[in-house]
Amino acid sequence: MKKTVLTSIITIFAVSSSFGAAYKIPEQSTRSMALSGAYVAGADSADASYFNPANMSWLNTNLNLEVGFKYIYLPPIRFEGIGLDPITLDPIISKAQTRTEEFYIPYFHYVSPQVGRFRFGLSLTTPAGLSKRWQTDPQKFTAEEFTLKVAELNPTVSLKLTSKLSIGGGIRFIYAEGIAKYQHPTAYKVDMDGDTFEYGYNLAISYKPDEEFTLSATYRSKVDLNLDGNAEGHLFGTPFIVNGKVQIPLPSALNLGIAYLYKKKTKFEFVFERTFWSAYKTLDFDFDNPALESTLGKPKKRDWDDTNTLRFGITHSLSEKLDVMVGYAIDETPIPELTLGFELPDSFGQIFSFGFLVHPTKNLELGFAFLYVKKDDRYIDYINLNGIQGRFSNLKAKLINLSLGYKF
Repeated sequence: MKKTVLTSIITIFAVSSSFGAAYKIPEQSTRSMALSGAYVAGADSADASYFNPANMSWLNTNLNLEVGFKYIYLPPIRFEGIGLDPITLDPIISKAQTRTEEFYIPYFHYVSPQVGRFRFGLSLTTPAGLSKRWQTDPQKFTAEEFTLKVAELNPTVSLKLTSKLSIGGGIRFIYAEGIAKYQHPTAYKVDMDGDTFEYGYNLAISYKPDEEFTLSATYRSKVDLNLDGNAEGHLFGTPFIVNGKVQIPLPSALNLGIAYLYKKKTKFEFVFERTFWSAYKTLDFDFDNPALESTLGKPKKRDWDDTNTLRFGITHSLSEKLDVMVGYAIDETPIPELTLGFELPDSFGQIFSFGFLVHPTKNLELGFAFLYVKKDDRYIDYINLNGIQGRFSNLKAKLINLSLGYKF
């Protein structure tokens, strides 16, 4: 039981933080949200420190700053089908849904004045922070509640090699904490919390053959997460308090982007994103209790797939006071039907977005963006490894971003 809880916490963290389908939050600014994440080669503001630090070299202002917050609304996910009782293996007919989830998440981006050929940036973001809560059986057997809070601090630097070529990179400091609960009416009840602090790196390169075109590539490294968790509850009436450790890879992610500025008014951008989820094959736990290790410490199969995401965005300057943006993306899921579970239902999705930037003065900027995620219904045509057969539906999300920017 503790194994299942730890698995789900780490799974959600891994998916979200790695920007590879499932419940990720790649949108960390007004521009990135309004363009459906099609914001790599065209990154041209304070948020370049996070999305493409190489582009900090091209900023034509002395200092760049953006602060803002995003609102995330997740409607109930519905399930119709059957789930196996993990104790008796009897099938349970189910028609259930998760609770509605809402989040208010702040962020911050900064790019320093130029220091020789260098510029320095700093971003504070929340690349993940979601929750799933079920109130009925058989969902509560494995996924009564999964709540996750993640913060990332990303200091970066850029180096302008020539007038056309720039490189950049940074260190990713990631802190996460999670809460998980699940129970069986006759067998067990588990309440768990855990946290971890890890780090990785990100790299970027940008090439501007002329003023209209920008070609860029960014890379986020694979990070091995080590989560220490504490769980308490009972197993067949016997209370327990145990500790456990698990290591899981956050897969590397590669983004290739191209931006084209037409007549200095309209910018078109395309991004190809590859997330290397095939590194996630099994999940194994070590327990400090030999009895638990021998009964609950067996590896769980994952066998996730690498994913591709295609992103398109357009920014048009209507006047010196107003810019408008629209975006669209196609997003694959890494989770095979065989290992899909209640803690993380996911499917192929489409993303639609728009937004605008208002410039009341030369230095001040106000931003708004809206994003809508629509994922296909997910069918499991046979009883999979998690004992599930049926249909997940209403896989949607709505996001709103508000920001204040300042440049001088």
